[in-house]
Amino acid sequence: MPESRPPLPPFTAETARRKARMAEDAWNTRDPERVAGAYTADSRWRNRAEFLSGRAAIVAFLRRKWADELDYRLIKEVWAFDGARIAVRFAYEWHDSGGRWFRSHGNEQWEFDGHGLMRRREASINDVPIAEADRLFRWPSGPRPAEHPGLEALGL
Repeated sequence: MPESRPPLPPFTAETARRKARMAEDAWNTRDPERVAGAYTADSRWRNRAEFLSGRAAIVAFLRRKWADELDYRLIKEVWAFDGARIAVRFAYEWHDSGGRWFRSHGNEQWEFDGHGLMRRREASINDVPIAEADRLFRWPSGPRPAEHPGLEALGL
């Protein structure tokens, strides 16, 4: 029996929002295996200028990413949805091993199979250096607390 990750397409405004929040929560764990479990076994990715295929490549990519992007905190918001596709915009904050802070802004286009697994992810991302004092994403490690404002409320 195939894996299933509800909510399933076709998406409504509410199920698209839930799907995006579930993705955000998983990414904020910084657990590559947990994140990769939401993708099809042959999922195709473009992340910046890197092209990946399959869960093993996704796990390896995420391990590298979170070894470099320390104290990572992410917020995602739905931009648009249609059928089995969702577009999100996002921002995340992190610092490098030298203590320099960044806020990365981007957008993703997602396509899901009938079981709710993501089969395609296209991500465009730009990094902006910030001072530690200018950070906006301040919560303990793990998922964003429900009371923490989203991107729109933060003016991002």
